Amino acid sequence: MSHLDDKEFLHRHDPMEMSVLTNGFLIQCHEARSFARAVALPETLKGKKQIVVTGLGGSAAGGDLLSALLADQGSVPGSVNREYTMPSFVDCDTLVFATSYSGNTEETLSAYRDAKARGAAIVVVSSGGKLSEWAVADGYPVISVPGGQPPRTALGYMFLPLVVSCEKLGYLPNQDFDDVFSAIESVALTCGFEQPEAANPAKKLAQAMSGKLATIYGAGGWQYALAQRWRGQINENSKEMVITHFFPELCHNEILGWEGSHEQGVDELVSVVLWGGDESQRIRDRIAITKRLIGDATSFLDVTAMGSTRLAQMLSLAHFGDWVSLYLAALAGRDPGRMMAIDQLKEELSRLD
Repeated sequence: MSHLDDKEFLHRHDPMEMSVLTNGFLIQCHEARSFARAVALPETLKGKKQIVVTGLGGSAAGGDLLSALLADQGSVPGSVNREYTMPSFVDCDTLVFATSYSGNTEETLSAYRDAKARGAAIVVVSSGGKLSEWAVADGYPVISVPGGQPPRTALGYMFLPLVVSCEKLGYLPNQDFDDVFSAIESVALTCGFEQPEAANPAKKLAQAMSGKLATIYGAGGWQYALAQRWRGQINENSKEMVITHFFPELCHNEILGWEGSHEQGVDELVSVVLWGGDESQRIRDRIAITKRLIGDATSFLDVTAMGSTRLAQMLSLAHFGDWVSLYLAALAGRDPGRMMAIDQLKEELSRLD
């Protein structure tokens, strides 16, 4: 029997029950949609020229997905800010989503103050903390979500309120949430702990990736946002390094880097391509040729999204990656909930204040 089919083995390395939080993603997404729909948004938030999501880490991952969704379907461009200050173009014609799961992320608090000073329209998404307190005092809408879990497990809470808000304000068309929830449920059923490895694509992929340096490639721009999400989850849960890039851009630079990769001290590399399933024939041809040209330097594995709509495809790929990161952690004997270096960094920074 595979280690990944041994429940005792899986739970032994997961004392914080990250698997339980991951398994609750579908319920979380249902709740997040309801929370967002219940919050009234003023008409003054409509008609802005651009949208900026400011946040860090797990709280910013939803911003990456929103920017990709806006590029695919939206009426205005979106971007993500991960700095203490806002980009220079932010002004009264900008809608800013200030996102911090804890509500106390210092960079986001600083960026919120900067956005307020610039006269931007602001919506806060948070479980509380100073950010929610400040927003209430300043008269900005707050979409409150449940707290008490690691931000990286709260993608539904931090992303879907952005989507629903953009729907309500006319920046995105109405989304097919039935397709979204169906796709997430399908991933949970096929990739969760209960599904044996023989029929579990996430367990199979983790076995193929374990002990190797992985490159996660998006088959296009929006898929790259998911590759970035996978990188963050593997970094935080599996405590492993990952390289990310996307087609067709990597065909103009990284494809040459593979020539000398065998001399860089890495024993084995594996490349995972994230597909939406509706890529153009030109992109499919380009990826096929790339695989042939560099196939002696890295093995290739493919993951295709579920669902017929872009939002469903995004969230199904995200959920798939969550499970892969937990299985990689288990195979390496690492606790996916532990955050030692991040906690130490925050502690040392606090001493400087």
